Amino acid sequence: ADGGGGPAPAAAPSRAQVFTTVVDTFLEKLVAAGSYQRFVNCYRCFYKLQPQLTRSIYDQFISQLQASIKEEIQEVKNEGNLEGLFSSLDKIVKEAKDCEEPAWRPSGIPEEDVRSTMVPYFLKHRSYLRRVLREKEEENRKVAESVLIGRDRIAELQQLIQARQQAWQ
Repeated sequence: ADGGGGPAPAAAPSRAQVFTTVVDTFLEKLVAAGSYQRFVNCYRCFYKLQPQLTRSIYDQFISQLQASIKEEIQEVKNEGNLEGLFSSLDKIVKEAKDCEEPAWRPSGIPEEDVRSTMVPYFLKHRSYLRRVLREKEEENRKVAESVLIGRDRIAELQQLIQARQQAWQ
Protein backbone atom coordinates (compact mmCIF):
# COMPACT_ATOMS: atom_id res chain seq x y z
CA ALA A 1 0.00 0.00 0.00
CA ASP A 2 2.83 2.42 0.81
CA GLY A 3 4.92 1.27 -2.14
CA GLY A 4 8.13 1.95 -0.23
CA GLY A 5 8.72 -1.65 0.74
CA GLY A 6 9.83 -0.49 4.17
CA PRO A 7 8.68 -2.12 7.37
CA ALA A 8 5.26 -1.23 8.67
CA PRO A 9 5.26 1.01 11.74
CA ALA A 10 5.41 -1.20 14.81
CA ALA A 11 3.05 -0.82 17.72
CA ALA A 12 4.42 1.12 20.67
CA PRO A 13 6.37 -1.15 23.00
CA SER A 14 4.76 -2.06 26.29
CA ARG A 15 6.03 -0.55 29.51
CA ALA A 16 7.50 -3.90 30.51
CA GLN A 17 9.52 -3.97 27.26
CA VAL A 18 10.68 -0.39 27.81
CA PHE A 19 11.69 -1.23 31.38
CA THR A 20 13.66 -4.26 30.19
CA THR A 21 15.38 -2.13 27.54
CA VAL A 22 16.27 0.51 30.13
CA VAL A 23 17.74 -2.14 32.44
CA ASP A 24 19.76 -3.68 29.59
CA THR A 25 21.04 -0.25 28.56
CA PHE A 26 21.97 0.47 32.16
CA LEU A 27 23.94 -2.77 32.35
CA GLU A 28 25.74 -2.01 29.09
CA LYS A 29 26.72 1.46 30.34
CA LEU A 30 27.76 0.02 33.69
CA VAL A 31 30.05 -2.47 32.00
CA ALA A 32 31.38 0.27 29.72
CA ALA A 33 32.05 2.48 32.75
CA GLY A 34 33.91 -0.39 34.39
CA SER A 35 35.99 -1.12 31.31
CA TYR A 36 38.89 -3.53 31.32
CA GLN A 37 41.28 -0.62 30.91
CA ARG A 38 40.01 1.00 34.11
CA PHE A 39 40.19 -2.34 35.89
CA VAL A 40 43.81 -2.71 34.77
CA ASN A 41 44.60 0.84 35.90
CA CYS A 42 43.29 0.00 39.37
CA TYR A 43 45.28 -3.26 39.60
CA ARG A 44 48.35 -2.31 37.58
CA CYS A 45 50.84 -4.24 39.69
CA PHE A 46 48.79 -7.41 39.46
CA TYR A 47 48.30 -6.91 35.72
CA LYS A 48 52.08 -6.61 35.15
CA LEU A 49 52.61 -9.92 36.92
CA GLN A 50 49.63 -11.88 35.52
CA PRO A 51 47.93 -10.23 32.50
CA GLN A 52 45.93 -13.36 31.50
CA LEU A 53 44.78 -13.97 35.05
CA THR A 54 43.81 -10.30 35.39
CA ARG A 55 41.69 -10.60 32.23
CA SER A 56 40.07 -13.77 33.54
CA ILE A 57 39.29 -12.15 36.90
CA TYR A 58 37.84 -9.12 35.13
CA ASP A 59 35.63 -11.28 32.89
CA GLN A 60 34.38 -13.29 35.88
CA PHE A 61 33.76 -10.13 37.86
CA ILE A 62 31.75 -8.51 35.05
CA SER A 63 29.69 -11.62 34.32
CA GLN A 64 28.91 -12.14 38.01
CA LEU A 65 28.10 -8.44 38.41
CA GLN A 66 25.68 -8.56 35.46
CA ALA A 67 24.10 -11.80 36.68
CA SER A 68 23.74 -10.40 40.19
CA ILE A 69 22.15 -7.17 38.97
CA LYS A 70 19.79 -9.02 36.61
CA GLU A 71 18.81 -11.39 39.42
CA GLU A 72 18.19 -8.49 41.80
CA ILE A 73 16.09 -6.62 39.24
CA GLN A 74 14.12 -9.78 38.44
CA GLU A 75 13.48 -10.23 42.15
CA VAL A 76 12.22 -6.64 42.41
CA LYS A 77 10.01 -7.19 39.34
CA ASN A 78 8.56 -10.37 40.87
CA GLU A 79 8.05 -8.95 44.36
CA GLY A 80 6.44 -5.78 43.05
CA ASN A 81 4.47 -7.62 40.37
CA LEU A 82 5.84 -5.08 37.90
CA GLU A 83 4.79 -7.07 34.83
CA GLY A 84 1.16 -7.05 35.99
CA LEU A 85 1.33 -3.40 37.00
CA PHE A 86 2.88 -2.41 33.67
CA SER A 87 0.14 -4.33 31.83
CA SER A 88 -2.54 -2.62 33.93
CA LEU A 89 -0.99 0.76 33.28
CA ASP A 90 -0.82 0.07 29.52
CA LYS A 91 -4.50 -0.92 29.62
CA ILE A 92 -5.47 2.24 31.55
CA VAL A 93 -3.56 4.44 29.11
CA LYS A 94 -5.18 2.70 26.14
CA GLU A 95 -8.67 3.19 27.64
CA ALA A 96 -7.90 6.81 28.52
CA LYS A 97 -7.11 7.64 24.88
CA ASP A 98 -10.79 7.07 24.05
CA CYS A 99 -11.99 9.31 26.90
CA GLU A 100 -13.00 12.81 25.84
CA GLU A 101 -13.11 14.35 29.32
CA PRO A 102 -9.82 15.59 30.74
CA ALA A 103 -8.39 13.48 33.52
CA TRP A 104 -8.83 14.75 37.07
CA ARG A 105 -5.61 15.87 38.70
CA PRO A 106 -5.35 16.69 42.41
CA SER A 107 -4.05 20.13 43.36
CA GLY A 108 -2.73 19.03 46.72
CA ILE A 109 -5.32 21.07 48.64
CA PRO A 110 -8.04 18.64 49.74
CA GLU A 111 -10.78 21.28 50.02
CA GLU A 112 -10.18 22.49 46.47
CA ASP A 113 -9.91 18.95 45.14
CA VAL A 114 -13.24 17.98 46.68
CA ARG A 115 -14.84 21.21 45.53
CA SER A 116 -13.57 20.85 41.96
CA THR A 117 -14.94 17.32 41.83
CA MET A 118 -18.20 17.73 43.72
CA VAL A 119 -19.43 21.16 42.59
CA PRO A 120 -20.07 20.11 38.97
CA TYR A 121 -21.86 17.01 40.24
CA PHE A 122 -24.00 19.03 42.68
CA LEU A 123 -24.82 21.64 40.02
CA LYS A 124 -25.95 18.92 37.64
CA HIS A 125 -27.96 17.27 40.42
CA ARG A 126 -29.52 20.62 41.40
CA SER A 127 -30.55 21.19 37.78
CA TYR A 128 -32.11 17.73 37.69
CA LEU A 129 -33.96 18.32 40.97
CA ARG A 130 -35.28 21.70 39.77
CA ARG A 131 -36.61 20.08 36.59
CA VAL A 132 -38.29 17.31 38.61
CA LEU A 133 -39.72 19.94 40.97
CA ARG A 134 -41.23 21.92 38.06
CA GLU A 135 -42.75 18.72 36.67
CA LYS A 136 -44.24 17.82 40.07
CA GLU A 137 -45.56 21.35 40.60
CA GLU A 138 -47.23 21.23 37.17
CA GLU A 139 -48.66 17.81 37.99
CA ASN A 140 -49.93 19.10 41.36
CA ARG A 141 -51.50 22.14 39.67
CA LYS A 142 -53.37 19.87 37.25
CA VAL A 143 -54.50 17.61 40.10
CA ALA A 144 -55.65 20.65 42.11
CA GLU A 145 -57.67 21.89 39.09
CA SER A 146 -59.27 18.48 38.66
CA VAL A 147 -60.10 18.42 42.40
CA LEU A 148 -61.74 21.85 42.14
CA ILE A 149 -63.65 20.74 39.05
CA GLY A 150 -64.68 17.61 40.95
CA ARG A 151 -65.88 19.68 43.94
CA ASP A 152 -67.84 21.97 41.62
CA ARG A 153 -69.41 18.90 39.97
CA ILE A 154 -70.24 17.44 43.40
CA ALA A 155 -71.84 20.78 44.46
CA GLU A 156 -73.87 20.84 41.21
CA LEU A 157 -74.97 17.24 41.76
CA GLN A 158 -75.93 18.01 45.38
CA GLN A 159 -78.04 20.95 44.21
CA LEU A 160 -79.58 18.77 41.50
CA ILE A 161 -80.35 16.08 44.07
CA GLN A 162 -81.90 18.63 46.44
CA ALA A 163 -83.94 20.13 43.61
CA ARG A 164 -85.27 16.73 42.55
CA GLN A 165 -85.84 15.74 46.15
CA GLN A 166 -87.89 18.89 46.74
CA ALA A 167 -89.72 18.37 43.44
CA TRP A 168 -90.53 14.81 44.41
CA GLN A 169 -91.83 15.75 47.81
